[in-house]
Amino acid sequence: MMIYGLSTCALCQKARKAIEAAGHEVVFRDIRSEPLNAAELAELAGEFGDRLVDRTSHDWRGLSDWLKHSEPEAQVAAQPRVMARPVIRDRDRFFLGWDADVRDALLPA
Repeated sequence: MMIYGLSTCALCQKARKAIEAAGHEVVFRDIRSEPLNAAELAELAGEFGDRLVDRTSHDWRGLSDWLKHSEPEAQVAAQPRVMARPVIRDRDRFFLGWDADVRDALLPA
């Protein structure tokens, strides 16, 4: 499984620990130190659309007006911390966040 997020994100850390505790191998990718390329951003934006961007964050509010009205890929490329997290890839399935529905889908009951 691949988790895209920030190493300082508490929710990303919580998801990683729970998934590993369930016996899954996890590759964690900090999108600040290893930014997503254009193809990866396009794939995630195609999967999640506008939900890929956390519009409640201070980082998003700090974007220029032009960037705020641009595509999610451009916003995440310009400021990786605006990406909603974690993004979890399990083979060909994608999940956004770490709520009960995501936990139920990824962890054994």
